[in-house]
Amino acid sequence: MSLQALKETLKPCSSLPSSSFTFSASPVKLSQELEPRKPPKSSLSQQLLRLHEDGDPFPLPKAPPEIKGKEARAQFKQEDIKEEKDDEEEDEEEEGDRGRVKFGGPRSVPFQFDHTGPFEPLPLSSPGEAPLVQVPASINCRLLEHQREGVKFLYRLYKNNHGGILGDDMGLGKTIQAIAFLAAIFGKDGESSENASSKENQLGKKGPVLIVCPTSVIHNWESEFSRWSSFTVSIFHGASRELILEKLKAQGIEVLITSFDTYRIHGSILSDVKWEVVIVDEAHKLKNEKSKLYTAFADMKTLRRIGLTGTVMQNKIMELFNLFDWVAPRSLGNREHFREFYEEPLKHGQRSTAPESFVRIADERKQHLVSVLRKYMLRRTKEETIGHLMMGKEDNVVFCAMSELQKRVYRRILQIPDIQCLINKDLPCSCGSPLSQVECCKRTVPDGIIWPYLHRDNPDGCDWCPFCIVLPCLIKLQQVSNHLELIKPNPRDEPDKQRKDAEFAAAVFGPDINLVGGNAQNESFMGLSNVKHCGKMRALEKLMFSWSSRGDKILLFSYSVRMLDILEKFLIRKGSSFSRLDGSTPTNLRQSLVDDFNSSPSKQVFLISTRAGGLGLNLVSANRVVIFDPNWNPSHDLQAQDRSFRFGQKRHVVVFRLLAAGSLEELVYSRQIYKQQLSNIAISGKMEKRYFEGVQDCKEFQGELFGICNLFRDLSDKLFTSEIIELRIVYAHRNEKVVNFGRGIEGSPKGEPSQDNELKGPAVKRKLDHKVLEQRDTTARDQKKAQFKLIAQFKGLNELEFSRWLISATPSEREKVLGDFKKRKQKKIAEY
Repeated sequence: MSLQALKETLKPCSSLPSSSFTFSASPVKLSQELEPRKPPKSSLSQQLLRLHEDGDPFPLPKAPPEIKGKEARAQFKQEDIKEEKDDEEEDEEEEGDRGRVKFGGPRSVPFQFDHTGPFEPLPLSSPGEAPLVQVPASINCRLLEHQREGVKFLYRLYKNNHGGILGDDMGLGKTIQAIAFLAAIFGKDGESSENASSKENQLGKKGPVLIVCPTSVIHNWESEFSRWSSFTVSIFHGASRELILEKLKAQGIEVLITSFDTYRIHGSILSDVKWEVVIVDEAHKLKNEKSKLYTAFADMKTLRRIGLTGTVMQNKIMELFNLFDWVAPRSLGNREHFREFYEEPLKHGQRSTAPESFVRIADERKQHLVSVLRKYMLRRTKEETIGHLMMGKEDNVVFCAMSELQKRVYRRILQIPDIQCLINKDLPCSCGSPLSQVECCKRTVPDGIIWPYLHRDNPDGCDWCPFCIVLPCLIKLQQVSNHLELIKPNPRDEPDKQRKDAEFAAAVFGPDINLVGGNAQNESFMGLSNVKHCGKMRALEKLMFSWSSRGDKILLFSYSVRMLDILEKFLIRKGSSFSRLDGSTPTNLRQSLVDDFNSSPSKQVFLISTRAGGLGLNLVSANRVVIFDPNWNPSHDLQAQDRSFRFGQKRHVVVFRLLAAGSLEELVYSRQIYKQQLSNIAISGKMEKRYFEGVQDCKEFQGELFGICNLFRDLSDKLFTSEIIELRIVYAHRNEKVVNFGRGIEGSPKGEPSQDNELKGPAVKRKLDHKVLEQRDTTARDQKKAQFKLIAQFKGLNELEFSRWLISATPSEREKVLGDFKKRKQKKIAEY
């Protein structure tokens, strides 16, 4: 054995700090179907103590007889948890309810694993190929199997001299896979400088590496490099840019980290550097080809461009083309070819009433697109990779009834002249002209409330009139859907805007103005914390009441800082201990807030601004996530959920998205479903259920989703989403059951009929009579209602109370009730 091989064999595998992405489960193949990981009953020290009492002086931890293999090894890793907490968990499990803990919850500690594989290098280059490229043993021993596959994929891209996308779900360690790949091609393994220089001679002199990422995660990248390898890392950001640039020219930097904004401004300087590899974190920011950021990135010299993102496509299929055309130019053809060959067929094939020929063509193009993308993209989900190490997640969408006052204000907003001008834009003009109103007399709205303020310096209007007022009107509708206080003047705004907002509030409150304390901002603590006139806060109050006695920890997200202020007063009134993080929180204090929340049993709620807390936070101590207001972009809500549902989470995570029923928010959520389904079709090749008639960016098929008239429809007396998606009216549904309806292109799941086979059947079978279908739906709906009512009676509740119980109950509680109901039913049948 050579000296170098001996050193590799004897080299220790050091444990990582708490924030590092370390594992101890043995390698798991993606194709394996594993049961969810069960939480251990006690710490490793207790297991050893019990075995020692049985007479073994140096016992090894043994798995219980019912747990074998990989799960057994995953359960018996060292956990730094107090013994009294372990006793509490053990007692509760013996009672048959593992989901509940005592008030305050278990003390959250970093969830760590030891090394996951043998201490040996991971070869990336082909056998016999020189020079030998390998991930050092000190890194490889701490990677999971899916991360090793990711490193191999990145090296294949590098070797073939082109770029690609590592599109793993958020929280699967894309940063670490990128660092392990760089350590391999640079020959980094933490050795002395002499050995490092000898490896450099073998591998050849490499150029520097550029990392571009959001400002909020710059220091996270820097710290991960210091934990995993021995690169010379510098940050090109802030006042020291000139010094860093000089050092870069002197070849004194191996890895340069910068932000998107810095590169957009100074990209002309950095683009002249001959980069070995360019890695872009959150690469979906390059989705708009018309942005200055995209233009700056297009001038990069290297072809080895790697994008890291968990949301490859967010809003439109063309975003997919823009991203791939940057990482691997011309890989998907030119823009017009992609639009005609892929985008249009996929969009029109997803229409609810699309002809069979459209559906068939869309299926063919979808499969072709997925086969092309696989050459340049590696995409894995949590379920495929670390699902056996986590307890799962539920994504519930709760439709909250607005208060009667909210409904009245919402209708009054729809009647203001500004919105009426938009609704009636295509009607014939009243002056007798053959032109429509928007082309003739109603292009401007001088008698409106919003339009005069926006055009106070230009009374004749602008080139975009009246469509320039669409966004401000939508914001007002969203504010009313969340809380009436939001449409009142904000003291932080300029005086002119405060006067305009006061005028608007007075107009839409009308005779109800005294019920909300006037049109000025309410300073009353008791008034703001009262849930009487806010449908969502009433729902939140009931949810939190059921969680408070369970020891659940809650993440509460909102896009509005003013909404966070109101929720803060609500929590104070309820006596909840909480932390808060928003855009005003200094960057250097954010991690301490996160650590304090994770470690403190008394902190029950974390108030977070979705914009400030969407990236870089690890809040695995929380097992309840509430998204108070939805976003048009579905990835923003998914990123908020993943602050809790990520590696290290030891409890079942339940997400509640609160929507104001019958408001614009239902349309926002329906568009989220539309976008998520298109993303699943284009990227994963899934067969999705066709709910909607609308087609994005197509005036001919705006359907129920698109166009100004749909945005300003009065939905206050309807349940818009349930009419489209649900067979019956419900108080909540699971997002994954709506979006992830279909199968992948590989084949149907076991037991599920293939829709392709139905399409290929006889024409007579395909064209079923609509009346028959309606009768079947009605029968199924009636049967479900009757079954629901019976279970509610079995539990001693009426239907409304039982629905509320279902929302707050844990999966084990639901299964127990259903199991008891079935046992009683079978017993009655046997007696009969």
